[in-house]
Amino acid sequence: MKKILLSAVATILMAGTAMAEGYQINSLSTKQIGMGHTGVALKLGAENMYFNPAGMAYMDKTLDLTGSFTGIMPTATATVDGKEYETDNGVSTPISVNAAFSIYPNLKGGIAFYTPYGSSINWTDNWPGSVLNQNVSLKAFTIQPTLAWAINDKFSIGLGAMVTWATVDLNKGLVSASTADNVINAMKLPASVGSFGSTTPASVNLNGKTRIAVGFNIGAMYNVNDRLTFGASFRSKMDMKVKAGEAHVSYANELAQTLTGETIDLINNANFKAQMPCPWVLSLGASYKPVDRLTLAFDARLTGWHAYKSLDVEFLDEQLVQKGLNQYIPKHYKNSWCFSLGAQYALTERFDLRAGLMVDTSPVDKNYYNPETPGMTKIEPTLGLSFRPVPQLSIDLGFMYVAGTGIKGASCESPDLMGKAFLGKLMAAGMTAEQVAGIATKFNIPTTNKFTADYKLHAFIPSIGVSYSF
Repeated sequence: MKKILLSAVATILMAGTAMAEGYQINSLSTKQIGMGHTGVALKLGAENMYFNPAGMAYMDKTLDLTGSFTGIMPTATATVDGKEYETDNGVSTPISVNAAFSIYPNLKGGIAFYTPYGSSINWTDNWPGSVLNQNVSLKAFTIQPTLAWAINDKFSIGLGAMVTWATVDLNKGLVSASTADNVINAMKLPASVGSFGSTTPASVNLNGKTRIAVGFNIGAMYNVNDRLTFGASFRSKMDMKVKAGEAHVSYANELAQTLTGETIDLINNANFKAQMPCPWVLSLGASYKPVDRLTLAFDARLTGWHAYKSLDVEFLDEQLVQKGLNQYIPKHYKNSWCFSLGAQYALTERFDLRAGLMVDTSPVDKNYYNPETPGMTKIEPTLGLSFRPVPQLSIDLGFMYVAGTGIKGASCESPDLMGKAFLGKLMAAGMTAEQVAGIATKFNIPTTNKFTADYKLHAFIPSIGVSYSF
C-alpha cells in the first residue's frame, strides 16, 4: 500500500509539468498578435529580441521601450459517456517588457522579460477525470539580454541569452470515488457509513519550483531589397528541473480519511525531483511590402517536442529510491509546426490596422492524453490596431480567438491506487489469486483505470500594449 501510494507522487508530477506542452505562449507582443504573431522577418525594434534578435540591429531609434499585457481566457470541455464537463478557468496574464538601445549605428543592445510558458486550467475537484487532474497552474519567466549587429544594409545577426525559471502548482485526485464505493460494498460495511458518489475521496497538492535554466536565442536576417526580407531564428532547448517538490494531502470527509489516511498520509512526507524539456524552436519567416502602406508576413515555427520522450521522477529519500519508486513515464510527443500569416496596413500616419491567422498543430499522442493538457490543432484568427497620439508613443490593441479542432477518443491509463491496495490486502490475508480475482470482478474493483473522453477547446485572448521611442 505504501509503495503504491508513494508511487502516485511520480504519476501526479507528470501531470503538473506537462502543462507547458499545451500552452507555449504565442501572445508576447500586442502588435504582433494582430498580425498572427508573425515577426521572424520583420524589423520590430525591441520586440525583435523574442521573434528574431537579428532584426533589432536595424532599429533606427536611440531607445525603444515596449510592453504588452495579455489575458488568456480558455474554456475546455470533455465529453465522457455522453455527458459534457466544462472547465472553470480564471484568466492567465502573460506579459512582455522590452528595452533596446543604440550602442553604435550598426550595433544594438537590449534586455527583454517575458513569459514563454504559462497558463492554468481548472476541471474542478469532482469531475470524472479528477484522478488525472483537478487543476493546475504553470508560470515560467525569462530574462533575455541581447546584442544585434548589422554587418551591412542587407545582413544582420543577433544573439540573446535566455535565463528561465518556473513554478508549478497542481491538484489531482488520489482515489477514485467509484472504486472507493465499490471497496465499501466489498467490505460489507453498513449503509450508515455512507458513500462518495461523485466526490473525490482524497486529493493531493503538488508544488514545485525549478532551478534556473540557461539557453540562447540566435537569429539572422537578410534584406533582398527594400521590399523583401527573410529571417531565421533558433531558440535552444532548456531543461527545467524541479529540485525539491512538496506534496500535501486533503480529504473530502472523515470517511475518506478513515479509509485511506493511514497510508496516504505518507505522501505528505514525500519530496521529489524531476525535469522536463523546454524544447528548441526553429523559426523561418519572410516579409514583403507590395506597396508602401502594406506589409505582409509569413512565419513557420517547428518546435522540437520529440525531446519529450519521457518524464523521469526521482525521490529525495534514499530509502524510497532503494524500494524502486523512481518512475519512467512515457510521453511519446512528436515535433509540431505552427504557421502564421499576417498583414499590417498604415491607414494614416498615426493609425495602423492588422489582421492575421495562425494554425498551431499539437504534438500530443492521443493514447497518452492527460486532460491537464487539452492539446489539439488550433485555428487562431487575429485582429489589431495601433494609434500614435504623438510620433514617439504608440498605443496598441490586439485580439486572438483560439478555436480547437477537437480530438475524439483521447485516452490515458493510470493505476487505481485503492483497487490495487485493497486487492493486495486480500492476497496478504491468505486468499488465492482466483478468489481475489473473483472479488475484483464481482464488485468491479480495478487495478488500472483507462479514462477516455472527447475534448474541445476555445479561448479569447485580448491584449493591450504601449511603446515609446526616441
